[in-house]
Amino acid sequence: MIESGDVDLPRAELMAKTGCTIACRDITFEVRRGEVFVVMGLSGSGKSTLVRCLTRLIEPTSGAVGISGVDVVAADAKRLREMRRTKVAMVFQHFGLFPHRTVLDNVAYGLEVQGVERPVRYARARELLELVGLGAVAASYPDQLSGGMQQRVGLARALAVDPEVLIFDEAFSALDPLIRREMQDEVVRLQGRLRKTVIFVTHDLDEALKLGDRIAIMKDGRFVQVGSPADIVGTPADDYVREFVRDVPRGKVLTAAFATQPSAAGESPRETVRHDQRLGELLPIIFGATGPIGVVDDAGELVGILDRRMAIHVVAGREETAVPEELATPGE
Repeated sequence: MIESGDVDLPRAELMAKTGCTIACRDITFEVRRGEVFVVMGLSGSGKSTLVRCLTRLIEPTSGAVGISGVDVVAADAKRLREMRRTKVAMVFQHFGLFPHRTVLDNVAYGLEVQGVERPVRYARARELLELVGLGAVAASYPDQLSGGMQQRVGLARALAVDPEVLIFDEAFSALDPLIRREMQDEVVRLQGRLRKTVIFVTHDLDEALKLGDRIAIMKDGRFVQVGSPADIVGTPADDYVREFVRDVPRGKVLTAAFATQPSAAGESPRETVRHDQRLGELLPIIFGATGPIGVVDDAGELVGILDRRMAIHVVAGREETAVPEELATPGE
């Protein structure tokens, strides 16, 4: 969690006091174990400064940071160095690979710093290279690899020390669109297997929606809204967020939960959908059903009835509750 201190002062007063502008202020957040927490904002919004404060690559001027029980702000140099080596790993935009080291040695570097014996660290490095699909290039050097392959090496290096927290700082911004999508898919695949606690910084909304369990929208050093992708798209907090998500295909993000109404006593629909199914996927069911559609939770328990009219309007992004008669399904 990071928490700001002095920032209740008016901006002009604080600038006079410190002699500088404010990069991050009035921010408090927690990231749950195994969660992908995305910090998203335009250039200059303060997102990279924020994540660098978490490990004191930038010194916070006030506030508190706690990572896995470690008080980061109060930690002395030795404790801070140990935390960076064992608890947190970062994946940077420009890879940060050593050009004079092989791919295998790059991946094993963090373990080498920890003093792990060579056979053990090499075995771990080979394991991670296989995991990211680069086992065949272990003996190559970074300049012999494509940008996407180099970023996979950076990811393998970060994972090699088995960190509790993994931080991506605009890690895919320099990649071509196709390679960038491949790396996003790789993160989704690895997260499904490893369940790391991830803080992911990006300026790309599509990337944030694809990767994030929760997203923080940042503007002028503050969090404007924090929520799930469906929360951000379905219930934007203000006009700034609303403009951000205006062109998002809502049916690919919003779920059945956004169009669920309470069920009547004793109602037992024959057809059900999961609460977390995307509304776009459900449109054939919505238009084809002749009776009520139930919505069930993860345990299979009925939590409500899918409101067809609301579902259509949620997907369309309209505010009215009526739909053209030709769109209404039979029986409504």
